[in-house]
Amino acid sequence: MADLAAASRLAHDFVERHPSESSDHLESVSDGEAAELLAAMKPETFLKAFRALSTARALGILKSSDLAAAANLVVRLPPSLAGVLLRGFEPAARQELLACLPARDAAELSKLLAFPEATAGSLMDPRIAAFRHSAKVGAVLARLRTDDSDRTVFNVFAVDDEGRLSGVVSLHRAALADPEATLDSVITSAPITVSPFAPRSQVVEIMQSGRVTSVPVVSVDGAPIGVLRLNELMQEVSQELSSDLVSMTGASAEERALSSVGFAVKKRLPWLQINLVTAFVAAAVVGIFEETISKFTALAVLLPVVAGQSGNTGSQALAVVLRGLAVQEITSRSVFKVAVKELFAGAINGFGVGAVCSVSVYAWSRSFGLALVIGVAMVAAMAIAGVAGAVIPVFLTVVGKDPAQASSILLTTVTDVVGFLSFLGLATIFADLL
Repeated sequence: MADLAAASRLAHDFVERHPSESSDHLESVSDGEAAELLAAMKPETFLKAFRALSTARALGILKSSDLAAAANLVVRLPPSLAGVLLRGFEPAARQELLACLPARDAAELSKLLAFPEATAGSLMDPRIAAFRHSAKVGAVLARLRTDDSDRTVFNVFAVDDEGRLSGVVSLHRAALADPEATLDSVITSAPITVSPFAPRSQVVEIMQSGRVTSVPVVSVDGAPIGVLRLNELMQEVSQELSSDLVSMTGASAEERALSSVGFAVKKRLPWLQINLVTAFVAAAVVGIFEETISKFTALAVLLPVVAGQSGNTGSQALAVVLRGLAVQEITSRSVFKVAVKELFAGAINGFGVGAVCSVSVYAWSRSFGLALVIGVAMVAAMAIAGVAGAVIPVFLTVVGKDPAQASSILLTTVTDVVGFLSFLGLATIFADLL
């Protein structure tokens, strides 16, 4: 028993001091093993490592934990993160877990879950400090001092007699004000607010244009129901983009650096097999022009140049569009506008790159025809690659597939095929000039 107690204390101390390393360990063990650690530890200690986990991994651990341990952890999470995780449960299991939470916390999370995903209502923190606008500043500060909840208060919301938001007072301003002054007397300007149904991209835009770090979320009748903070929104967007970056290589967004070999192989191998099939498609295109390549061996030397530049162009467009989809800056309705922009951007960049490439090829081969062919092929391939990089992720989103994970493989196939076809096709047509 003494050995078990000592081991438990060591585990607590390690998680307390090294949450990042602890999260790496949690990523490498099974959900059941991680759930056992949760049951054996104080929730506030386990929380430090838990918050560094990927959403999918965190959800798996919660689902494998007993209700009491899961509830003790969920109640200590930021409401926006808790809401995201609860959305991953089946409705019946979610209600069971909510039933184990304190009534106030369950009610707050239920409000979050009632709004569509990635909207202000689903991302807000409902734990706000709202007081009547006629309340005295000293009394408000005294109430906040005795508040035993774990909410972080930066602003005090003043509401009128009908419960509608009338203003926002920063805690700093309230602390410096006369204790006998009323809240409405220290309000300096009308508050910037958002609807709970506003998309995340709109919220970020409002915050950036208004140069505010937080914004109240108000109901249809103007009552404050939560608050959104810019740093939390940007962290979520950054996490989503980093997951997309991993997915673009064909790896899994849930995979960590210290995940097991078996997990890595399971997640990567299927996409590598798909990539192999698409590589054979590109190779088949080259095979069509086997006779042309046999006559002009310089084509084989220059072929990777065209394919490589078109691939880079497509990847640039893909990265921009994936970011736009992540923050909901673009939708399927704006795909034509984005595609046209990428078409012209790719063509102009292709002209610049193609001019330099043509001069270099002419200096190397002394063939005006070869220089002309690779220059024109570069413009065509890069223009089409830009369009493909814009259209493919939007198309995958429309059909319900993960654009981050599947886009890069499809894009590689398109850019290789287009690059090979444009260069070798033009070389075949203008063979007399080579």
